[in-house]
Amino acid sequence: MAIYGYCRISQKKQNIERQVRNILSVYPTAIIIREAFTGRKIEGRKEWEKIYRTVRAGDMIVFDSVSRFSRNAEEGFELYQDLYNKDVDLVFLKEPQINTETFKRALDRAIPMTGTNVDYILDGINRFLLELAKDQIRLAFEQAEKEVEDLRQRTREGIVTARLNGKQIGARPGEKRITKKSVKIKGIIEKHSSDFNGNLSDVEIMQMTGVAKNTYYKDKKELKERSDDLE
Repeated sequence: MAIYGYCRISQKKQNIERQVRNILSVYPTAIIIREAFTGRKIEGRKEWEKIYRTVRAGDMIVFDSVSRFSRNAEEGFELYQDLYNKDVDLVFLKEPQINTETFKRALDRAIPMTGTNVDYILDGINRFLLELAKDQIRLAFEQAEKEVEDLRQRTREGIVTARLNGKQIGARPGEKRITKKSVKIKGIIEKHSSDFNGNLSDVEIMQMTGVAKNTYYKDKKELKERSDDLE
């Protein structure tokens, strides 16, 4: 049996090690898989897709929370059922009530049939208990999805409030954004371009810096405009 610990963050600048520590504290032999991916959809998560292709019946996948598995309620529930039917154990450290093992125990508690007309009632009770278990799983995924929507709503409200208070959010209309990379490229252009103080062609400078053609000519144009303004 293989144990995988899947850890996901939305942006590379975020710290993923908290998830790693949480998983390893319970499953110290887990094979840790790290992924940085933005978005609620599972499609496109390359590291997750590798696990999905590799995992076999009897294997286990551990998550710090259900939100690391999916923040799309419908898609998450479908994938949960898919892996459950493949006999893959899913463990959610922060939501143990929806671990597949918990779900299995709920099914095992089904009331045995008697071989009499009472079975019609018992079958209805068992179906009801199964639906209750499924609803609990759905609810966990819906809550994870709601957290995303709530965060987006708070962000939108925060931006509106800041603007009402006179704060500038984002670049002003017509304002050029200056980045460290742009400053560095412009310095190289000024130093080496034959249009300025150097003796290299545009192609040679692009090869030297690895910068995209559109970006190069945009930076070069801004340099020329600045030079014209100084004359």
